[in-house]
Amino acid sequence: MATFLLSTLQPRRLWASLRDTGSGLVQPQLSSAARERRDTLVLLVAVALVAAPHFNHLPWWAAALFALLWLWRVWLALSRGRLPGRLAMLPLLAAAAGAVWAQHGTLLGREAGVTFLLLLTGLKLLEMRARRDVFVVIFLCFFVLLTQYLYSQALPVAALTLLAVLLLFFALVSVNLVEADLPAARKARLVGRVFLQAVPLAAAMFVLFPRLSGPLWGLPSDAYSRTGLSDAMSPGSINRLLRSNEIAFRVQFTGAIPPADLLYWRGPVLGRYDGRSWFAARPRDPVAAPDLRLDTSSVVEQIITLEPHARDWLFALEVALPPGDSPLAARIGADAQLLARGPITERVRYRVQSYTRYALGLTETPATLADWLQLPAGFNPRTLALAARLRAGATDPATRVAAVLDFFRREGFRYTLQPPLLGRDAIDEFLFDTRLGFCEHYAAAFVVLMRAMEVPARVVTGYQGGEINPVDGFFTVRQSDAHAWAEAWLPGRGWVRVDPTAVVAPVRIERGAPQTAREIGAAPLRLDHRSVDWLRWLRFNWEALENAWNQWVLSYSAQRQYELLRRLGLTPDWPTLGVLFGAAVLALLAALAVVSLRHRRPRDALADLFDRFRARLAAAGVAVPDSEGPRALARRLEPLLAPAALSQAREILQAFERWRYSRDSERVPRQALRRLRRAVARFRPRAA
Repeated sequence: MATFLLSTLQPRRLWASLRDTGSGLVQPQLSSAARERRDTLVLLVAVALVAAPHFNHLPWWAAALFALLWLWRVWLALSRGRLPGRLAMLPLLAAAAGAVWAQHGTLLGREAGVTFLLLLTGLKLLEMRARRDVFVVIFLCFFVLLTQYLYSQALPVAALTLLAVLLLFFALVSVNLVEADLPAARKARLVGRVFLQAVPLAAAMFVLFPRLSGPLWGLPSDAYSRTGLSDAMSPGSINRLLRSNEIAFRVQFTGAIPPADLLYWRGPVLGRYDGRSWFAARPRDPVAAPDLRLDTSSVVEQIITLEPHARDWLFALEVALPPGDSPLAARIGADAQLLARGPITERVRYRVQSYTRYALGLTETPATLADWLQLPAGFNPRTLALAARLRAGATDPATRVAAVLDFFRREGFRYTLQPPLLGRDAIDEFLFDTRLGFCEHYAAAFVVLMRAMEVPARVVTGYQGGEINPVDGFFTVRQSDAHAWAEAWLPGRGWVRVDPTAVVAPVRIERGAPQTAREIGAAPLRLDHRSVDWLRWLRFNWEALENAWNQWVLSYSAQRQYELLRRLGLTPDWPTLGVLFGAAVLALLAALAVVSLRHRRPRDALADLFDRFRARLAAAGVAVPDSEGPRALARRLEPLLAPAALSQAREILQAFERWRYSRDSERVPRQALRRLRRAVARFRPRAA
């Protein structure tokens, strides 16, 4: 291998090859070796575009190895060095397979399979000798392109895929030109023509091909990543989300947007506490519906586009009823959390109705409330003593809630995203020593105090607030809007939302988490500053474009296909969709066949311009027979045209004579044709 590398280290030869290749990328090549080198470099650029999106998730060593193999092949193409022999490739293949096995313990699955496939592609580049090998690499690249969508279907990935496909087809056209080469512009027009012909067919297949409710093929368990909230809240779990700008879901309100203090997007409800972390409580009856009484005048209708998070949670303004016509088969849990029938592993879109005024759990009994009073023994003695003092001056649950909130208000607590680390008795240290924290600390401390005062309480996690995009009008909720609040059960009122963070840091609720982070100096960039208004404008427009891609392309489901059939007045079922799909595809194929197979008369640009010149003379009363040449016509026009018109006619006829009857007529430059076309357009013959 070292011999191969050293044989290619020839700077002068490499520089000459670079110069020749640069000039040969556009112009046709007569030498088969020059064409092969040019086509190889074009294919290598396409391979780089195919592999680039995978570098985000490949192991570092695999990305480095693929880059090294790719650079090695580029160097060999430019320096015209010898490719390694097949025996030298066997150790590389064994090393690649062994490294993948050591990393993943298998060669199958999404992570191991994609890594091994990319390494095989890199190794195949080093044995690309014949045209058959080039075809193998091209079709292998098409397969690698498909694997990108196992990780992301975002708009940039789609744009990069389209660019890579066009470049691969360009290389395919170039390799198939056996007898004579063509200019790069001509090959690009061929690829563009095929692409434009394929667009209607692809659009018909996208709109009408029957959609399945699940993925087209099964995926291993490592195919789904988990982001966002968890079913447990441990120290720092929400703080990690507060620093993420990733979008959790988008909302389209059918009416006015509710005020900020009502924008609570309900998620997991946590009730079990072990002294350090909070966990989801185990309901006594997991299928029981909550006792829920709604004020119908407070309804808020939303269309939510939820990003995949590999959990069965659905988000909506609290409290919401399950969407009835959604294929998610959603239900509402005993704690009023919306749940789907399975994990959300792809982007989903659903319509839901929420109610901002409600009564939840009015019929709770001491037995059902016992789970919400549990506290672990031996933790936070100072907190328990504080609860005893506050309880002595408060006789009913509502007064006890007010006493705890007043304690937060007057004891100098501060909101921060960088709180100090806490020890075993975390609530004690927070309430009496640091008094610095964010929503997680305040919600947990409030619930512990309530339970110590014999008031049922629980932690509710979710999101609070969001941001309106002025470009498309969608309301965007990000991971940085993650929030934790509390619920306390009060006789006659049921479960009541209590947010102690709103008492300490009202700006968190009124303006959102990003604005709060900026005001306390925890944001790295002040996007509200006038000097970076263009950045906010750019971000809003990009997110609007990305949202349009999500809404109209990625969220196009079987349900929306059936809605399209209803609008067309057809029966929304699979047989109707299949017949419509077949008819549309056959009609498009017939149209493409007519366009592709019709006889085309070869066009002669010079002949067309000469006919136009003769037509202008005929309009001035000078007939020009077909047999008359440019030189004879120029002599005949001398007594017939005015001097200015005669000068123009001579210039035009001389150009015709040069490009039609000289050796240069084999290839007329574009610039000459443009000049001649302009001269004919300006020609206005006048009689002498």
